[in-house]
Amino acid sequence: QVQLVESGGGLVQAGGSLRLSCAASGSIFSINAMGWYRQAPGKQRELVAKLISGVTTNYADSVKGRFTISRDNAKNTVYLQMNSLRPEDTAVYYCNADLRSRGSVYSRDYWGQGTQVTVSS
Repeated sequence: QVQLVESGGGLVQAGGSLRLSCAASGSIFSINAMGWYRQAPGKQRELVAKLISGVTTNYADSVKGRFTISRDNAKNTVYLQMNSLRPEDTAVYYCNADLRSRGSVYSRDYWGQGTQVTVSS
């Protein structure tokens, strides 16, 4: 079974930094994209950053210049380095992967359980 496990969330003061990790495990054939989404209370889940085919990056305008997404292909792990954090960044952050399992012809989205990030002012 394919599984995504996030870690690194926590409480940080405004202006601080935090690094999130997401490890994909299980019977994986290939990974097309990995990324991060977030959802604040009362709001829709939104894209934060995505790494497509391990080359192309896509960031939400609100995090450009502050967040950096990266991936360790050997570990099937994606990271989100978050700098200059703001209270507005407070949300549950979810890892997402578009991947194909070894037992499937098609790829599909997988989601982690989420990790809480709280930024205090």
